[in-house]
Amino acid sequence: MTTIDLKTLTLSVCDVAKRAGSFIWQERQQFHAESIERKHAHDYVSYVDKQSEQLIVSALRDLLPEAGFITEEGSATHTDEQYCWVIDPLDGTTNFIHHFPPYAVSIGLKRGSQIMLGVVYEICADECFYAWLGGGSHLNGQPLQVNASPLSDALVCFQLPYDSDAYSPVAQSLIRQYYGRVASIRMLGSAAIALCYVAAGRLDAYAEMYIGQWDYMAGALIVSEAGGCCTDFDGSTAFTEGNSIVATNGLIHSDILSGIAVAM
Repeated sequence: MTTIDLKTLTLSVCDVAKRAGSFIWQERQQFHAESIERKHAHDYVSYVDKQSEQLIVSALRDLLPEAGFITEEGSATHTDEQYCWVIDPLDGTTNFIHHFPPYAVSIGLKRGSQIMLGVVYEICADECFYAWLGGGSHLNGQPLQVNASPLSDALVCFQLPYDSDAYSPVAQSLIRQYYGRVASIRMLGSAAIALCYVAAGRLDAYAEMYIGQWDYMAGALIVSEAGGCCTDFDGSTAFTEGNSIVATNGLIHSDILSGIAVAM
């Protein structure tokens, strides 16, 4: 088994994410609607997602040959490898299609249920968020720290997943509960970026359900290493195999979980 220098590996993954991001940005300039495929209702994919994933998988295989993969577009697989890359080659595809920022590349590495490193590259703003276990969180080389806002001053992101039939009652309940109690509510269209914005203190809380590991794996570590808190909707810190995520500055985590319990 290769001895891993997490800091060095993380910085190398930043370079991979930026290369994929450059490809995505260039393709956006000549992108046409006929390139879009529909995976499910309101859930889209294009050749850009697929080619970005192929680029990332190839580069990561060179960095850590023994690792498996969990990828959104299914171009590589994970069996019983000790290490596993978790990749979203274009998080925020609907935003990308509409030329509406943000959209990002998200790459995480886990060992079992432990997230070892996370990199999220926000393409439109040229912002690279990254963290490795025990190494803190960073944005373009500068350290990140969550905010210390109380609930009344919190800027909160309640994202709307594709499964509208199942989630609509929950979303409506959350908005009814918190609209007017917090500073404001936002929806970004990118789970990875919402998590990074919590880490950077731009948001104070984010919650979403019915999403994949590739959506949250990298960003969750970035939040944790910036001093924030991540759980699933039930409040469990063992969220890495699930489909829900709550990320906050820590101070208002119980407040958000209480609202989710009511909404569910």
